[in-house]
Amino acid sequence: MESIRLVILGAGPAGLAAAIYACRAKIPTLVLDKLSPGGQVLLSDWVENYPGFPDGISGVDLTDRLVAQARRFGMEQENGEVVSIHVTDPGRADGIRLVLDGGKEILTTSLIIATGASHRTLGVPGEKEFAGKGVSYCATCDGPFFKDSDVAVIGGGDSAVQEAIFLTKFAKKVFLIHRRDQLRAVRFLQEQALANPKIEPVWDTLVEEIHGKDRVEYLSLLNKKTGERSNLSLDGVFIFVGIHPNTAFLKDTVKMDQRGFILTDNWMRTSIHGVFAAGDCRSKPLRQIVTAVAEGATAAYAVEQEEFNE
Repeated sequence: MESIRLVILGAGPAGLAAAIYACRAKIPTLVLDKLSPGGQVLLSDWVENYPGFPDGISGVDLTDRLVAQARRFGMEQENGEVVSIHVTDPGRADGIRLVLDGGKEILTTSLIIATGASHRTLGVPGEKEFAGKGVSYCATCDGPFFKDSDVAVIGGGDSAVQEAIFLTKFAKKVFLIHRRDQLRAVRFLQEQALANPKIEPVWDTLVEEIHGKDRVEYLSLLNKKTGERSNLSLDGVFIFVGIHPNTAFLKDTVKMDQRGFILTDNWMRTSIHGVFAAGDCRSKPLRQIVTAVAEGATAAYAVEQEEFNE
């Protein structure tokens, strides 16, 4: 059975930043990810709000740089999905046992969970094909690309309405498409959105398909009440129908909030000694690359201090 001082679950920005800091501190580190490195950042065609890149950088290039930097300091990286975690004796070299989907087991002293979160999708034709090509799940990330354009926001909760309001800073018109005849967002946000002349609500409506050639060009819509079908021409679609953390494999291992996001302190420590969490899987108000990187660095530093004090 393999044993290593630190295991990081997830090779997105949080996991890779943690690996950079841990490896520079000479902590033997293994990064596990079920897919290729990058996480949600790979869905961003262009990243403009990450410090240090005044002209922006593609999500792929940013990931490649993070991976290269971590490997330069000695990061080991493997593909594999952890299906369960067993904590027997926190703080000991074999105190945390990870079971992978193929049956392999890994023992570790410290664990950083950086498995991220996933946006709920509409599941309609064209959504996957145009991800990063007009379909977005982050107005903060991609809104500036749609200056003087017509865009749609799908959803009716707090996040959808907040992002619709945010997009009015750039877009010429924002269609707020909701499957019901009233929004679910808090009253203040509803009033703010409905009073904005740039926002046009589209009630009782479902998106059936997203169309385009190289980029999004129009939506096929269905009005649930009347049965009427129509097309809506636009340049971008922002989908906010929920987000869920990639934490199902944890079950009752660590404390989580009602939505399944991991609870930590300021040192990224979870409810179990030796287990830390960073990035979008953590309960927090802002999910951005810059916050994920900062939390990954903090978690690695906490591991180093824990090792120093043992």
